[in-house]
Amino acid sequence: MAPAVSPAHQQAERAADVAQSAGARFTRWLEDNRYVLMGAAAGVGAAGLAYYLISGPSSPPGGRGGDASSSSASVGPGGEKGGSSKKKNKKKKASNKKDGERELPGDGPLLEEASDAQIIALSAEEIARLPGQRRKDIAQALKTAGNKAYSEREYEKAIQLYTKAIAADPLAVFYSNRAACYNNLGRYLEVIDDCNEALKQQKDYVKALNRRATAREKLGGDGGSGGESDEKMQSLIRSAEDFTAVAILSRFKDAAATQAVERVLNTFARARAGHTLRTREPRLPSPTFVIAYLDAFRKKPVPALPAEPSQGDKTLKLAYEALAANNFPHAFSLISESLDQGLSTDDLKANALNMRATFQFVIGNAPSALEDLDESTRLVPSYVQSWVKKASVHMELGQREEAFNDFERAIQADPSDPDIYYHRGQVHFILQQFDEALKDYSKSTELDDSFIFSQVQYAVAQYKLNKLPQSKRSFERILAKFSNSSEAYNYCGELQLDQQEFESALENFNRAIALEAAKANSSNVLPMINKALLLFQWKTDLAGAEELCRKALEIDPDCDVAVATLAQLCLQQGRIPESIEFFARSAQIARTEPELINAITYEQASRAQASFIEKFPEQGADLAALAGAMP
Repeated sequence: MAPAVSPAHQQAERAADVAQSAGARFTRWLEDNRYVLMGAAAGVGAAGLAYYLISGPSSPPGGRGGDASSSSASVGPGGEKGGSSKKKNKKKKASNKKDGERELPGDGPLLEEASDAQIIALSAEEIARLPGQRRKDIAQALKTAGNKAYSEREYEKAIQLYTKAIAADPLAVFYSNRAACYNNLGRYLEVIDDCNEALKQQKDYVKALNRRATAREKLGGDGGSGGESDEKMQSLIRSAEDFTAVAILSRFKDAAATQAVERVLNTFARARAGHTLRTREPRLPSPTFVIAYLDAFRKKPVPALPAEPSQGDKTLKLAYEALAANNFPHAFSLISESLDQGLSTDDLKANALNMRATFQFVIGNAPSALEDLDESTRLVPSYVQSWVKKASVHMELGQREEAFNDFERAIQADPSDPDIYYHRGQVHFILQQFDEALKDYSKSTELDDSFIFSQVQYAVAQYKLNKLPQSKRSFERILAKFSNSSEAYNYCGELQLDQQEFESALENFNRAIALEAAKANSSNVLPMINKALLLFQWKTDLAGAEELCRKALEIDPDCDVAVATLAQLCLQQGRIPESIEFFARSAQIARTEPELINAITYEQASRAQASFIEKFPEQGADLAALAGAMP
């Protein structure tokens, strides 16, 4: 791609044309008087040299000795002597230049004899007016001098030298090198300007892309307030796009660029997630998620109302009815309303606070959930379920010690409640303390062997401990005991999928899907999602996997797992705009900050890839193949 012609370049070319008008007479005169001129030049400083090179053979100010002064004063361009010749020379010069513009002597012996060091001493404006070929030659010398200054950390000096090189020959490398100097001085806006100029000439100039990306990351900082329109956030977006381009152009072999993409996206996602959580309206997650959380506790009888219930008591009864019908938004609203209206007993109030805390927790508002649970256990210290849920909230807040203290308080209240041990086992499982988890799952099952989840988790913990034969036997017992439970077949299928026992896994997922379809108003779509993953992993059946995910969303439009899986499937098929839409949707329904950060990261990474394909259509065509080749 030919470099763009700058105004400085045009000015220098015009000056060279003017210089050629003296013709052969001027060249002959220089040959005849070379030694006299160079003898005079040898005694002048940088300012005097500039005058000679730019202005031609008129009298130099401050020349050495009367002879040089006399000779230069009496000899004109054509070799004539006398004052009349001087006047003619002035007249000739006036006819060939604009006001304030001095003539150039052309590529004559004077320029040939001048050293690079002498010409380098000229200003950028003066260098820009040198004849074409001489400018190109001196540009390389200026680059070499600039590189030396840069290596010696003399960045201001290097900037001056690269600026002169640009005036002589505005090549992309000179802009990029000057950008490196600005970067070391923290002048990031100037870095971006110079990289922009370099990339106009060569759009795949990796060094310029990398330097611009670094400058944009610096300007982005921590993302500021995290608002989409904030300048810092926009700077981080553009930085991610540049680093992504560097990574792809290097065929993912530049580890630093890949790490930079992850770093910038993480900064961006954290800032955006924080802003989103502060500003968005709270919303319940999908029914699939809510049901899964509620089913993790044994069913308890609905609290009985007093003989003469208050209005709040009646509203709470309606809330439990909505809960039984899986109308979770209405149930949440009625529970809050009952508390506002007033409940007649501490037991009813503790129950209502427990349920409101449950909804606050699944929304992702852990602090508010903890407030309600604190009040619930204050009103009824023996309320085991509130203690157990407090443990879950403390774990969500990263307060591990408080969580285990909650379990101890629950055991003090009722050591025979099997929910305590199941949920403590879950905490051990999360912490990868699988031996401890097995003990708690076993204790939970001993107290109540009708609860499937403690037994399923026991088998999974065995699997995590590489006790494969024992885990399989446990699942065989579960399937025999809970033959009408979709969860039994679904979780067994998950283990088989992980073991790549695809045919057995498919059979179990199909059985689970059929059992859910036989239920009235079932919204459990997890077996369908698992089957979709199996089809993709086993047969690379992208169409079949996508169809299952879309069917799952028809049943549960807010199923986060279905949305996230569809986003990945679209990405695998190179349908990046669709994947962006699904990742954005995934961010909208994300419940917790980590989930939101993950969704935003994937969304922005997909946007950066789309930007690359738009800017580099040739390289973008085989992007999928390149990504597949990554280690």
